[in-house]
Amino acid sequence: RKLFFDTHALVCLLEANGFTTQQSEVIVSALVKIMDTNLDMIYKDMVTKVQQEIALQQVMSHIGGVKKDMIILEKSEFSALRSENEKIKLELQQIKKQVLDEITKVRADNKLNLNLEKSRVKELVSFGCFLLETSKQLFVKEHHAQQDRALTQTDRKIDTEVADLKTMLESHKLDNIKYLAGSVFTCLTVALGFYRLWI
Repeated sequence: RKLFFDTHALVCLLEANGFTTQQSEVIVSALVKIMDTNLDMIYKDMVTKVQQEIALQQVMSHIGGVKKDMIILEKSEFSALRSENEKIKLELQQIKKQVLDEITKVRADNKLNLNLEKSRVKELVSFGCFLLETSKQLFVKEHHAQQDRALTQTDRKIDTEVADLKTMLESHKLDNIKYLAGSVFTCLTVALGFYRLWI
């Protein structure tokens, strides 16, 4: 193994700092052993280039297999998804047709209902006008009837008053005739009395 530091320079440095040559060599050999054990531990976890290439080829072959499987799965999944999409499209088209049919039915029903309501409103308006006309006619008839009643009552009152006046006139006539006859008789008796006296 290659060492990446100068062991002789380290021994000289240790001797310059007060260590003996034997102590310095022991310390350097201990450092070398420690480094060797550390490198062994590191090399156990590490892989050589050949092993790395073999592992890379194995990984690449696994990746290729996975790619093939993914392609096959994608094709099968895409075909399944396409068939599902086609089914969904057909169902959507059917639903659209059903919704359009329902909309046309609802529109037709609404139009019929509106026409029926219009005709009902027209009938109600015509019936209301008929009721107004009949109520006006009834009011006019009632008014005429009241006027006729009032006229008949006034005619009766007038007839009774006229009859009363006639009876009063008749009674006054009789009284006048009585008075006239009485005065004529008195005048005649007076005239006869003068005439007797005179003859």
